Amino acid sequence: MMTTSRPLQMVDLKTQYEKIQSEIDEAVLNVIRSTMFIGGPEVKGFQDELEAYLNVKHVIPCANGTDALQIAFMALGLQPGDEVIVPAFTYVATAEVIALLKLTPIMVDVDPDTFNLTPESFEAAITPKTKAVVPVHLFGQCADMEGIIKVAEKHGIYVIEDNAQGIGADYTYSDGRVAKSGTIGHIGCTSFFPSKNLGCYGDGGAIFTNDTALADKIRIVANHGQSRRYYHDEVGVNSRLDAIQAAILRIKLRHLDNYNTARTTAADYYDAAFSQIPAISTPVRSAFSSHVFHQYTLRLTNGKRDELVQYLTDKQVPCMIYYPVPLHHQNAFKESAKPGLVLPVTEQLCREVFSLPIHSELTPDIQDIIISAVQSYFE
Repeated sequence: MMTTSRPLQMVDLKTQYEKIQSEIDEAVLNVIRSTMFIGGPEVKGFQDELEAYLNVKHVIPCANGTDALQIAFMALGLQPGDEVIVPAFTYVATAEVIALLKLTPIMVDVDPDTFNLTPESFEAAITPKTKAVVPVHLFGQCADMEGIIKVAEKHGIYVIEDNAQGIGADYTYSDGRVAKSGTIGHIGCTSFFPSKNLGCYGDGGAIFTNDTALADKIRIVANHGQSRRYYHDEVGVNSRLDAIQAAILRIKLRHLDNYNTARTTAADYYDAAFSQIPAISTPVRSAFSSHVFHQYTLRLTNGKRDELVQYLTDKQVPCMIYYPVPLHHQNAFKESAKPGLVLPVTEQLCREVFSLPIHSELTPDIQDIIISAVQSYFE
């Protein structure tokens, strides 16, 4: 099944690029002509502009979102054996860096509607070894940060937000205050992987914090453990955002709110079409967070998710399963996960969820093709 000129895609980066091509090409060429490929004014400019957009004191760019998480844990000084609570329904990177640093990932269940970590599941998993929690703003919607922060403060636990899928989302506190996702905990981490709502044309990431002392530590860790050149106070890593990617991100940041609005509009269009199919559960919007729809993820509750995915694939309608295997069932974590751990919501979601194409260039005529294919399966 085709659109007028191009195959259907989960994310249409080519059309998005074509609309800003002159801006992007000029920005990239300016970096090449300057020969300032590492650091320099483009990286500093992006850092400053992202700080202003997020209303956060410090943005530290880095090489990718996984590095951002690893650097965050290193900067907090966590030690081998310390426990870090994570949702079991998330991408592997969230827990991968925890295990890599010889910390212990403690996997917990998620909310069945928003798919996010809850304050209740977080608090129930706390032990004397718990030092941090990682709420993931999955698919583009904030976890219940006010509740999570309350629990964390009660127990003296660090909060590291995994904001790889949620950049630009607004969190509204019970008193009406609004904050951007990733700026609420002690540290926020994000990815600029090309398919993200704010994506570069390669790898990239960033770390956010309002704590100046912590920001200084993060910068040291990300730069070989040095506060000044050739003087290494601790073992760090080499993780930086290169200038070409920063130049691209500066352009795309100016369009981010429009990109997110386009995704939300597309999600609303899907919702209206699928609301009449009893076996499909459309995404739930929480009262305290906007949803920027990094993914448009449905649940098929009739037990035939894999059959529907194959049906759509045969019709050349792209769809994906995020995520088919929960973290606590992954071979990589069989030693750290509690033997016999059962997380019923996560396990059910892994059997039911599937995602349809969503991106800033999605139009109703393209969506109608996708919607028609889904509807035809139920006829």
